[in-house]
Amino acid sequence: MTVYDVARALPGIEELRDHSRGLAMLEAVLSPEWEDRSYSFDAHWSETEQLASMKDGSGGEYTIVLSAAGAFARVFDHESPLSPFGPLADGQTWPGILDGVPEAFREYLTEPAFTDEDGVHVTTACLWRETTDPAWRTGPVEFPDLDGHEDPDGSGRLLHLLVDRSAEAYAEFAEDYYEQPVDLEAVRHVLALRPLTPEVVAALNPEVELADLAEDIAEIGYPTA
Repeated sequence: MTVYDVARALPGIEELRDHSRGLAMLEAVLSPEWEDRSYSFDAHWSETEQLASMKDGSGGEYTIVLSAAGAFARVFDHESPLSPFGPLADGQTWPGILDGVPEAFREYLTEPAFTDEDGVHVTTACLWRETTDPAWRTGPVEFPDLDGHEDPDGSGRLLHLLVDRSAEAYAEFAEDYYEQPVDLEAVRHVLALRPLTPEVVAALNPEVELADLAEDIAEIGYPTA
């Protein structure tokens, strides 16, 4: 799987936004410490932008900026042969990855949060979708020899829960990541963006109470009753 396959499988902008909020809320319940979470959502990243993000704890991550213009997504897999820090890319973003980014998203090519100290965009896959686009778009990337690399740019693995948005997929991830059982019906409740209840919170994490989540609910912009 490459970024081209992922682009065909991703949902529309609003569905992606809602699912990202659900993932972030599940993580907030399961992991009270923000630093230990994989999925996050900042509904107030700026006055006009929201940010969905993920980190896998091993150097892999994605960030998706959501604005009135649409959505801009970058993926970084440090083990990818396309990594600017690997032997093939010679310290530069892999050719083609950022080609064709429209003017509406050009500011993110120099965004400090997405670049290193030398201004190199720390990215192995990039996708974008303006509000008028019928589908996600990517740059014209030519991949190196793919032998041994089923997911050469990391997009398939890191964006997996945005492609497979089922409750079962998240539960499988969370049970492996947090090494504990996860209540599937509670996961469905949260991914559907239904207001949290004490019962749903307790089903996911009996050590957390609904009142403990007030700041996370506000940051994520999760619906309340």
